[in-house]
Amino acid sequence: MHDDDPGPARPLESDPADPALVPDPEPESENDTSFAGLRADISALVEDARTYAEAEIAFQKTRAALAGKRGGRALVLLVLALVLLHIALIALAVGAVIALAPLVTIWGAIGLVVGILLLGVVVLVSRAVNDSKTLAAMFGSGTDA
Repeated sequence: MHDDDPGPARPLESDPADPALVPDPEPESENDTSFAGLRADISALVEDARTYAEAEIAFQKTRAALAGKRGGRALVLLVLALVLLHIALIALAVGAVIALAPLVTIWGAIGLVVGILLLGVVVLVSRAVNDSKTLAAMFGSGTDA
């Protein structure tokens, strides 16, 4: 034998990091390919659904914040409108007393204006009571005690 001769061939130790030593995978069957495609489609669907849900939640949070701000502003404007209406009704009552004073004396004018206002209160309260009774009958349990 020559010194240059490497000797008998030894089997190579397998090194999993060496791609040349990793055996080729078995070819996939058509079923495996279709299941892989189905898995990919389902994964994409789940990811799209998650993205949609996150976007919908963000949209609803923004909408709720905007509605809260607008609702608060509307409530403040409504309260201011009611205050102005109250002041206008007071001015109307005072004006009516002043206008009626020469005709029926000042006490007569005050009595007449207050009487008409109290009559209006009685009419409004009686209508509200009737409406509440109607609502109670509509949403009642159906058994009268």
